[in-house]
Amino acid sequence: MKYFKRRRSSIRNKELGAQAFSDNDPMTGVANLFDIGLVFIVGLIVTLFTAYHLQDLFSEKSEITIMKKSKNAELEIITKKGKKIEAIKVTKKKVQGRGERLGIAYRLEDGTMVYVPE
Repeated sequence: MKYFKRRRSSIRNKELGAQAFSDNDPMTGVANLFDIGLVFIVGLIVTLFTAYHLQDLFSEKSEITIMKKSKNAELEIITKKGKKIEAIKVTKKKVQGRGERLGIAYRLEDGTMVYVPE
């Protein structure tokens, strides 16, 4: 019993797009590697967002404070309240001006700080 007939395939009988995806094309493997690379990068980004709980960056109702310290000991405080994001650079420079005393801060034995308003 023969279910299939033997046919010869030639390039003349193939459609125009079928030649691009033949097994003899070396660029097919490169295209597949590129697709795998894209999937890997997207997976890595999703994993990092879930590991560091960064989904709150895109939420309108969230409030986040991030403290970032650079190599040259400069401190930057990034705060997000709703849609507003502020970045403040903290320096060691002394400032002068007039102010009002608001209270006293105490450091406890366990290292925590307590603020007592006047």
